[in-house]
Amino acid sequence: MKKDNFSIFQIKKYLKKKGFVIKKNNNNKNNAGTIARTFLCSLVIISIFSATPFVINFSKEKIYFSEATENNSKNKLETLLENKGQNFDSEVNNKFLFEDLLVFDEKPTDSVRLSAATIEELFKSTNYSLADVRKTKLVKPISLTVLPHEIKKIEDSKKRKDLFIQIILPLVIEENNNIKLDRKKLFSILSKSKNTKKEKKWLNLKFKQYGVVNKDLPTLKIRMDEVPTSMAIAQAAKETGWGTSRFAQEGNALFGQWTWSGEGIKPSNADGGSTHKVMKFKVLQASVKAYQRNLNTHSSYRDFRSARAELRDQGKKLDSMILTEYLDKYAQTGKEYVKVLQQIIKQNNLTDFDDAKLLPSSINLESLI
Repeated sequence: MKKDNFSIFQIKKYLKKKGFVIKKNNNNKNNAGTIARTFLCSLVIISIFSATPFVINFSKEKIYFSEATENNSKNKLETLLENKGQNFDSEVNNKFLFEDLLVFDEKPTDSVRLSAATIEELFKSTNYSLADVRKTKLVKPISLTVLPHEIKKIEDSKKRKDLFIQIILPLVIEENNNIKLDRKKLFSILSKSKNTKKEKKWLNLKFKQYGVVNKDLPTLKIRMDEVPTSMAIAQAAKETGWGTSRFAQEGNALFGQWTWSGEGIKPSNADGGSTHKVMKFKVLQASVKAYQRNLNTHSSYRDFRSARAELRDQGKKLDSMILTEYLDKYAQTGKEYVKVLQQIIKQNNLTDFDDAKLLPSSINLESLI
């Protein structure tokens, strides 16, 4: 860099401008000291003028580098999210998928199995009816831990179905609410250029829960999403015979998920060489969470997740009649299974519950339970 040269005249002019008074001293004894001080001041001033451009340029470069790094990181993420051709959602790390379900096992539960009659009376006393839900779109937050044994003894099929739906509905909405909150937080994080340590820690936890490999954010975005309430209820109804199956009664298994390593119930009609079991759970809520995690991570339901993401991109509601088309791999009957689910949804008007909201819990309601 070119350095500027300053004359004595310029230095005097600068000092005068700053308020310094320069007087000619006739005392020869003090001339040497005056000259020395003047020379020293001159050196300081020249140094300041010479160094200032370097300081300014360094500051500008530092700020530019910092901003460029942050913005580039954000732009890179946006490019990934918009890149339709990238192979998202292709791999799954199964190691930590259901680790958060252990929370249900650690919690002390009173799991008192109420009779069907007691549950019906509870619903009546709290004004919780499906007719009201269809009108108001509001659901009472009654969370039962197990199904009543007597449900299979209710001869009136409509009465049995309604009771089953009333029990399952709050559980499904609650899990969807949990996903909604996580999804909202995810999008908040994605909108930022930089993330805090707390946010990064949260992301790492979600990568594990959703089996995301290589911390791929677009994959997490696709997997972390809701399951239509009507679809969940239809599958629970099909898999449990509206709450009457042995798996539902003995193991709170609402969705017939298989396991080869975890605790489960051996199917009585399984082939001799079959080693799979039906997963069992401590409470019904755990079964719902495991079901949603299964649909949101397993490779068999990748097309389901892709179709759901497409509906999101188009600004449309999550249509269970569309999304059930991609559940043919859930059961061995394939497309026939899809037809049965769609029939259950239509015949029982389950889409009425897709936009239902869960009311907040209250002390009075908890005391009733």
